Amino acid sequence: MTQMDKTIAVVKGLIMDGIAKANSGHPGGAMSSADFATILFSEFLNTNPDDTKWFNRDRFVLAAGHESMLLYSLLHLQGLLSMDDLKQFRQLGSRTPGHPEVNETPGVEATSGPLGQGFAVSVGFAAAEAFLREKLGADVMDHYTYALSCDGDIQEPVALGAASLAGLWGLGNLIVYYDSNKIQLAGPTCKADCTDHRKVFEGFCWQVLEVDGHNHDEIRAAIKNAQLEKSKPTLIIGHTTMAKGCASLEGSHKTHGSPLSAEEIAATKEKLGMPVEDFYVPEDVVESFRSRQDGLRQNAADWQAMLETKLKDADFAEMWGHVTKPRTELTIDWPEFTPGEKMATRKAWGTCLNSVMDSLPTLVGGSADLDPSNQTQHFRDTYGDFGVDGYGSRNLAFGVREFPMAAIMNGMQLHGGLMPFGATFLTFADYCRNAIRMSALQKLPVLYVFTHDSFWVGEDGPTHQPIEHVSSLRLIPDLIDLRPADAMETATCLDIALKQKDMPSTLFLTRQGLPILDPAEYPNVTDGPRKGGYVIKDCDGTPDLILIGSGSEVSLCLETAKLFKRNVRVVSMPSTKLFDDQPESYKNEVLPPEVTNRAAAEAGRTQLWHKYVGLTGVVLGVDHFGASAPGQILSDKYGFTPENFARMIREKY
Repeated sequence: MTQMDKTIAVVKGLIMDGIAKANSGHPGGAMSSADFATILFSEFLNTNPDDTKWFNRDRFVLAAGHESMLLYSLLHLQGLLSMDDLKQFRQLGSRTPGHPEVNETPGVEATSGPLGQGFAVSVGFAAAEAFLREKLGADVMDHYTYALSCDGDIQEPVALGAASLAGLWGLGNLIVYYDSNKIQLAGPTCKADCTDHRKVFEGFCWQVLEVDGHNHDEIRAAIKNAQLEKSKPTLIIGHTTMAKGCASLEGSHKTHGSPLSAEEIAATKEKLGMPVEDFYVPEDVVESFRSRQDGLRQNAADWQAMLETKLKDADFAEMWGHVTKPRTELTIDWPEFTPGEKMATRKAWGTCLNSVMDSLPTLVGGSADLDPSNQTQHFRDTYGDFGVDGYGSRNLAFGVREFPMAAIMNGMQLHGGLMPFGATFLTFADYCRNAIRMSALQKLPVLYVFTHDSFWVGEDGPTHQPIEHVSSLRLIPDLIDLRPADAMETATCLDIALKQKDMPSTLFLTRQGLPILDPAEYPNVTDGPRKGGYVIKDCDGTPDLILIGSGSEVSLCLETAKLFKRNVRVVSMPSTKLFDDQPESYKNEVLPPEVTNRAAAEAGRTQLWHKYVGLTGVVLGVDHFGASAPGQILSDKYGFTPENFARMIREKY
């Protein structure tokens, strides 16, 4: 038995023991991937043993997140997790949760678990590395991104969409290992898949290498060959056996999602040449695994010394400042708008983007093939398409790939140094939804720009007219919803989003023109959105009626208020999330509890607004699908007029 054989046997023992103690987990895939992952971590991965956030470290994404006990075992051998951590696998409050979580465990680069997204996230890591390498120099930024994928991971279409972009962009520093054990939870993959992955990925412009995933020399050679290929990402297909090394369950799908029995574990350890002892880690395995660490420390120290020298150059120092400056410290000069004119908030977003893009050189992003509609065309034309026009180009031409777009942005944000945004029509937010959820879960300040935010889209009809989408996205915890009332609010909402530290933002923008509000008449319009909801138009004394509007319906509320002779307060609420997070005293100041005559308007589902107007309060909204017709005709048909809104209120109050 070689030292590597012994190390891998120890890793497999930890996998089996941790899962058995938790009585929950996925041993089979973790054991089939153990050869590759152990060799990668012990012989190839370039890290700083004393700083898991070292800027130029190699990134490793466990796309097959259910194999988490494999990663935790390797992190233990690295010295980042204790034995007690391994013994607390899947327990409340532990550093070893069921799937890797980036904010819980040192050495974990991304929260993974939803299959397909880890693959796409690794593409985002590699894209960020390529951009920063171009901007900072290869001596500062030149690392590999590795991902460990699996059959189920590759089956998710989001992975294939991201793979297509990675090939187009020529991300040579991306190396994905596909553990092809041909087993998934329900049984053999042949029951659900007939894909020739070599043909598919070569068609995506990848280098494809195939190895025996249990042959250590073939694994080492494949990693070295992948590192040498600089113009294409590499897929290493490792042909493996599920639960490799098991005494009687090798190749069985029963090992995918269930702990092994005590008897099977004991027999397997005997087969692997190990003592039956639980959580067995001999000192020679630890010493061998960490034998590179002094060299890695020196490498990181040399890099730091080189960086200090480069920082003496003013141009480099300026760019380095943009890369490393906390977003909360950004100072952004937003454009001015002319009160009284009409402008769609999507146009206001485009105006803002065009105005600040030169001063924010790490702002990168693009549209899912809707550049003119999403107002990103000038950004694209100015800076070029990333990968196609060079790695310093800032526009990401995602194509019609909304889900990969969102997951790739998560990877770019996780990498660090960039401010990613992505845009599409709001009705297609459903395609992005799980990645948006992962943005919130991982505390990533990614910006999602959703235009064409209501039935005002018009002639494109119900397939393109969002109804439930804003309300649906508001259900995701720790996601900032931003639906500005005009161009002034749009600039403020963007300022809020770009200065976020740990929450993603969704910007909901109109296709139709809206009147630009005059700060002289509405003095709170510029800063009010920072608290989510604010009084945009007040009355003398205690209001008899409060009207609440969001986005395009704020103007409707202002016009409706003019039709009443009693005291009416109008509240603009661009963000229910930010408003709900305010102190109770502020919320009561804006919406006094004693004023129960309330009405709300939003061109979307009505249910959420009863939280603010009461169960029996008036809500003007849309609880049905739209129709193909000009927006103004639909507005009249659905009652989005001051006269109809006033009628509804008078009938109630």
